[in-house]
Amino acid sequence: MCGRYSFLVEDTLIKERFGVDVKTAIYKASYNCAPTQNLAVITNEDRKNLSFLRWGLIPSWAKDPSIGNKMINARSETILEKPSFRNPFQRRRCLVPASGFYEWKRMNGKTPYHFVVNDEKVFAMAGLWDEWRSASGEIVRSFTIITTTPNELVAEVHDRMPVILPRDKESMWLEPVADAELLSLLVPFPADQMSSIPSSL
Repeated sequence: MCGRYSFLVEDTLIKERFGVDVKTAIYKASYNCAPTQNLAVITNEDRKNLSFLRWGLIPSWAKDPSIGNKMINARSETILEKPSFRNPFQRRRCLVPASGFYEWKRMNGKTPYHFVVNDEKVFAMAGLWDEWRSASGEIVRSFTIITTTPNELVAEVHDRMPVILPRDKESMWLEPVADAELLSLLVPFPADQMSSIPSSL
């Protein structure tokens, strides 16, 4: 799974890297992005702005928004089988910008490792988003991060990793293309293009 990530990037770099407008008063860099927080994403609905959605997907049909606490990740292998993820996969996809992600290794306790993409200050993870409306009319927009099997580097620590999109495929993830093309992107990022270090998180 991916339960924590970092996004330590200046707003000017975000704008240059993704071509989006960043509202500095809202965006806050963080070394510990966590579930239930409102975090920066780029949706297929609004590609020119950095949006802020709750991490933990609440399906539009959910009766109780607390279901989102269990939906911080979506497994790529079953994404078309799960009602919670099938419709967002086909209609509501997003990029989740990050500068790194954390996984914990169980060895004499649990040690967090921070994984980064070499020579990249920021990258994009594949995400899904949805919009939920309460009986009183409150609207909550939320997202989940798609995970896949780990590459050789991450496998030393954990059995899952987030889907990191190649830079030249990020725009495709937001386009209305066939399911098969989108599924082809949900693979482990090359291990030789990544590195990791123990963290004090």
